[in-house]
Amino acid sequence: MHDLTTVPPIFSPYSPAIHPRHEVIDRRTAAWADAFDIGSPELRSQLIKHDIGTFAARILPEGREEVVGILADFVLWLFGVDDGFCEEGELGSRPGELLGALSRLLRVAQNPEAPMLLEDSLASGLRDLRRRISAYGTAGQVARWVDALREYFLSVVWEAEHRSRGTVPDLNDYTLMRIYDGATSVVLPLLEMGHGYELQPHERDQTSVRAAAEMAYFIICWDNDLFSYHKESRTGRYYLNVIRVLEHAHGVTPDEALSTAIAHRDRVLCLFVRLCDSLRRQGSPQLRQYLDSLEAFIRGAQDWGISSLRYTTPDDPADLPEAFRETPTDDSQEPLDIPAIAWWWDLLPRESSSQRADHRSTLYALPKLAALRTA
Repeated sequence: MHDLTTVPPIFSPYSPAIHPRHEVIDRRTAAWADAFDIGSPELRSQLIKHDIGTFAARILPEGREEVVGILADFVLWLFGVDDGFCEEGELGSRPGELLGALSRLLRVAQNPEAPMLLEDSLASGLRDLRRRISAYGTAGQVARWVDALREYFLSVVWEAEHRSRGTVPDLNDYTLMRIYDGATSVVLPLLEMGHGYELQPHERDQTSVRAAAEMAYFIICWDNDLFSYHKESRTGRYYLNVIRVLEHAHGVTPDEALSTAIAHRDRVLCLFVRLCDSLRRQGSPQLRQYLDSLEAFIRGAQDWGISSLRYTTPDDPADLPEAFRETPTDDSQEPLDIPAIAWWWDLLPRESSSQRADHRSTLYALPKLAALRTA
């Protein structure tokens, strides 16, 4: 068994926030999980203890309560699929069969009236989610949600192939697929619904806006890998995590891999901050709200990640941070040596030394500015 000594405080330039109705939302999500029998009784009992409603309330701290509730139920449903189907279920090592099962679920998401899987609890929960999402979202938002769900399903089948062979992918492939298998892209349409707007295609589909979203996925998923390593590495089952990938790729210790992973996410987060600043200067109010929501998603995932029983595992305590640091370990403007994402750094010009100094002073002041906005 490989152990990490500790996960140190990581850089976060954003302030915490939470929806004022988070406790009610969390109780409703627990009741929803029971009503639809999501997962086995044992798995469902565990998921209900993980404060998933609170997670959604951190992602959408100022969102419409009904949509925050949908998001909470959906995240719990996703964990039911990921934990029950993919990581712990028999299909998790049978990629062909898993693809068939997930494709049938996708059909339910596309058309909840399809007479399929009528006795399946995950399908029943998905039908309910699709109908509620349709009630609050536009046709375009629903279509993007379904498309993102397809991306997620395909990525977990890719992971199942590695699980079936006990292999570890290279860093580039892992980075590319981790953008999708964290199910982060499936959340984005709900961020718009939560604030009652739809980002128009001429902005949403810009290369730079798409890159900003991908950077958010990267940061959220790298952070999740840091916080979940303790839990995953002790199960005795196959697991896939950036720390394991870096250990395998570079022949380093878990602590050395941890330091590298933190440097990666810090460098991407600094680029994300710069890119969002640039996009805000030219974007519509809807785009600015979209970027605000990406930032809230990043910070919400961080706060939930260091506090949820899912990762703190009190029976075998993980040594996770209790706070965040205000400065990055790596703020280089050079691209990471990962071809799948290296193009992100081409979207902005390199700053001069004086510009970088000015930007650092602004960046490191962001927590105080954000605190004033949310006070």
